[in-house]
Amino acid sequence: MRTLAIAGFLLALALFVVVEWAARREGSRIPTLGDVCAHLMRYEVGPVPVGRIGLFGFWWWLGWHFLAR
Repeated sequence: MRTLAIAGFLLALALFVVVEWAARREGSRIPTLGDVCAHLMRYEVGPVPVGRIGLFGFWWWLGWHFLAR
C-alpha cells in the first residue's frame, strides 16, 4: 500500500512538471502555477480575502499531513 501511495505522489509530481513546462512554452494558453496563485490571492467576497484564507488553509493542511509526526 505504501508503494502505491508513493507511486501516486510521484505521478502527480511528474504531471505537475509536465503541465508547468507546457504552460511556459511560447504562446501557451495554460496558466503557470504563479498565475493561478496570483489569481487566488486576489479573490475576495466583499471585504473577506477568501482566496488568501483558502490558500493558507491548503498549505496548513499539506504541512499537517506530510510534515507533522
